[in-house]
Amino acid sequence: MWTPPERIKHALPEVRWPSAEEAARSRWFSPVRIGPLEARQRTWVPAMVPWRATDDGAVTPEVLDWYGRFADGRPGVIVVEATGIRDVPSGPLLRVGHDRFLDGLKRLVGVVKERSRGETLLFLQAIDFLRIARRPAREKFFSRYLLLGETHREALSRIRDDERWLRAPDDEVRRELAALDEDELSSVLDARELEALERGYRERVTDLHLPHIRELPRVLPDLFADAAARAFAAGFDGVELHYAHAYTMASFLSAKNTRDDGYGGTRQERVRLPLEVIAAVRARVGSRCVGARFLGDEVIEGGSRIDDAIFFAVEFARAGLDYLSLSKGGKFDDAAQPKIGEAVYPYTGQSGYECMPTYISDEQGPFGRQVPLVAEVRRAVRAAGFDTPTVVAGGIFGFDQAEAILAAGDADIVAAARQSLADPDWFLKVRLGRGGEVRRCEFTNYCEALDQRHKQVTCKLWDRVALDEPDVKLDPTGRRRLTAPKWSNQ
Repeated sequence: MWTPPERIKHALPEVRWPSAEEAARSRWFSPVRIGPLEARQRTWVPAMVPWRATDDGAVTPEVLDWYGRFADGRPGVIVVEATGIRDVPSGPLLRVGHDRFLDGLKRLVGVVKERSRGETLLFLQAIDFLRIARRPAREKFFSRYLLLGETHREALSRIRDDERWLRAPDDEVRRELAALDEDELSSVLDARELEALERGYRERVTDLHLPHIRELPRVLPDLFADAAARAFAAGFDGVELHYAHAYTMASFLSAKNTRDDGYGGTRQERVRLPLEVIAAVRARVGSRCVGARFLGDEVIEGGSRIDDAIFFAVEFARAGLDYLSLSKGGKFDDAAQPKIGEAVYPYTGQSGYECMPTYISDEQGPFGRQVPLVAEVRRAVRAAGFDTPTVVAGGIFGFDQAEAILAAGDADIVAAARQSLADPDWFLKVRLGRGGEVRRCEFTNYCEALDQRHKQVTCKLWDRVALDEPDVKLDPTGRRRLTAPKWSNQ
C-alpha cells in the first residue's frame, strides 16, 4: 500500500460525545429527504465488500449476519456492497443479474428491516466491471496467453541476429521469448503485452477492437435498468449506481477515456453513457430512489479532477438523481504490481491511498480528507439550482466532526465505513448518549488488507474477541469471528 513520503503517524483525535438530549437536537440525527424517501437520520453506512456471498453471487447466512449486524446500530441508510449486474462468474460477490438471486436478496432486506426495527433504509449498489486476469507466470504467459505475431518473430530475429526465428515453429519461438531478459522484452512486447505479463491482462473501455467493449453503450443501460428493477422487486428502498473507482462506468467518466464513438473525449461525451444509464433506470423504476457514487478526483496522471466532478455532478442532478455520493481515487492505473497468481488491486497506489487513507499520512492526515471535494461539488450543485443531497465519507470518526461538516454546508449526509465496521452500534450508542462506549477505529486498514487478499473482511479490534460466544461464526481458519460481538448493554 502506497503511503505519503512524510509518513507522519497521527493519533486518533480527541472526541467529545453528546448527551442523548444533544444528539436528539443535532443535525446528524435529524431527518433528510432523499428523493421520494425520508431517512430518519443523516447517518450512513456506505458500501463495503465483505466477501461473504457464494461463488456464484448468492446471499449466504454470513451475508445476512454482516448486514444484520450493521442494522443493529440503526443508521439512517445502509448501502449493500457492489453487486454485479451481469449474470457472469465474479467470485463471492453479490449479484443481481438474474431473477434467481431475488429470494436471497429479499431475505437480506427482511433481516435489515427487522434488526433495525424499521428505522434504516436499505440501498443496493449496482456495479459493472470488465475482465481482469491474474498476473501469470512467465512460462504460462508465453506458452498460452501471448498472441504470437510477425512483430515478435522479427524482434527476436533482430535480437538474436538470426533470421531462422522468422520461420521457426511457434513453440520454439515462445520458449525463446520467455528466455529474454527484461530489457530485451521491452523491445519485443508492446505496452499492453508487457502489462499483461507484469500485472495481468486488463480490459479497458477504450478497447474498441473488442466487439463486446464497443457494444457497452448499447447493452449497459438495459443491464442497469434490469438490476434496479430486481432490487426494488426484492424490497430495497433505493439503488446506488456505482460510477466510482476502477470499474466500467468510472472508466467512461475518466479523462483517460479516448473512445472515438461519441462516448469518450470531451466531458459531454464521457458523461453520455452514465446519463443514458440513468435515463434507462428511471424509465424502468419511475420515481423510486436512485443515486450514484462517483469520484471527486481520480488521483492519477491524466485523470479527471474536481472540475470534472463538478460538471458530472450538475449533469447527474439535472438528470434527476436523488443523491450524490462522492469518493476519491481507487484506480488500477497506479496500483502496485501483484504477485504471480494474483490480480492487481486498485487500492494499493497513491489513488488507492486517497480513497482509504490510514493513520500514517502527510501533514493533512487521514481524517475527513475528502470533505473539501464534496463541499466544492455541493456548492456547484446548489449554484446550478438543484438541492440534491450530497454524501461525504472518508476518515469520519466522531460526532463533533460530523456536526461541523453539516453546519458548514459541506455535505448533507455524513457516512462512515471503517468506523461502522469497528463498531456497528456506534450510531445508536451516540444517539443514546453513550458515546463513551464506542469502539473507535484506529485507521490501520487491517480490514482493507483482508479485502486485498479476498478474505472475509473483519476488524482487528473484535475479530479475536469472545470466539467461544454462543452461535458465533468463524472464518475458515477458525481464528477470526465474522461479526462484532453484541453490544452487551443494548
